[in-house]
Amino acid sequence: MKNFSYIIILSLLLFSCKEKKEQQTESAHTAEVVKITEVASFTGQQVTGVTVSTSGRTFVNFPRWRKGVANSVLEISKDTKEPFPNKEWNSWEIGDTVADNKFVGVQSVVAFEDLLYVLDTRSALFKEVVDAPRVFVFNLKTNALEHTYILNEEAYHPNSYINDLRVDKKNNKIYFTDSGNSGLVILDLATKKFIRVLDHHSSTEAEQDFLTFADGKWSNTVHSDGIALDTKNDKLYYHALTGYNLYSIPTAALILKDSVAIEKEVTFEAKTSAPDGMIFDNNGILYYADLENNKIMYRKPDGSTHTLIKGDKVKWADTFSIYNNYLYYTNSRINEVTADISAMNFTVNKIELPTN
Repeated sequence: MKNFSYIIILSLLLFSCKEKKEQQTESAHTAEVVKITEVASFTGQQVTGVTVSTSGRTFVNFPRWRKGVANSVLEISKDTKEPFPNKEWNSWEIGDTVADNKFVGVQSVVAFEDLLYVLDTRSALFKEVVDAPRVFVFNLKTNALEHTYILNEEAYHPNSYINDLRVDKKNNKIYFTDSGNSGLVILDLATKKFIRVLDHHSSTEAEQDFLTFADGKWSNTVHSDGIALDTKNDKLYYHALTGYNLYSIPTAALILKDSVAIEKEVTFEAKTSAPDGMIFDNNGILYYADLENNKIMYRKPDGSTHTLIKGDKVKWADTFSIYNNYLYYTNSRINEVTADISAMNFTVNKIELPTN
């Protein structure tokens, strides 16, 4: 009986050592996959958008949600933070007369090929638009303004907040979400005309008026916000910020003229965490935030979901960009913000993505 007890104890010790070794191996692998590098930080300036061009140029933006926004768009590098395209474009302040060559309220920046798309909501302090929302397009070879696309009246509402965009090269379109007044907006680059679809549709409407964090509720109603283009399957994905349902629609359906026909093409994809920005990589993997739990998630083409990173280096992962197998993201810390942000630090980070 004594020998039998020794055998049991020895077996337990061996199992414990094996389990500990496996846990250490898993932890080491996880640490390697999700190593986080801080790209830039901003004190008292709430960064929301980030994009990296094909040549590696990095741009960020700061919405005019309060007074004291120093710049709307910056180009950042290891040693510099420069107003883009220059100081004059970034010089507008609340109370000034709006101008065609000044940013008012930039919510996102998207680099695509040799162009930088700067989405100006023309909204400040969360109030109604002071002018028609628009997209300024800059040539990254010259930094000169190449186009300005201004939304026609049928494409937006006075309380619209045109939030983010994706460029569809195959169909020569740009797709936008409206988080202030639910719906999607489409720009036909050939005709330069905008149309609005899925206006107040259940798939673009917020599902609730709050999110829940460890320190309490964040109360707000935010409609269609996250947007991602699956170029392999020609589908546009979108998601309300205060909600848990991911939807998609074939890009071919977005050229239909009948609103009922468009609505019939909407597909409920999955229940997910509440995200902000979303992005597809070249392998058809969708990356998105879990805002309430300080995570960045990813969804494989087979529908399975996984955690890429979690912890205190993820604080409202707002916007994503992928460059050279790194996922760039901003920490906009929206749920933590009070009236005074002068002492708060907002960062842009990057994570090396797993190779399989």
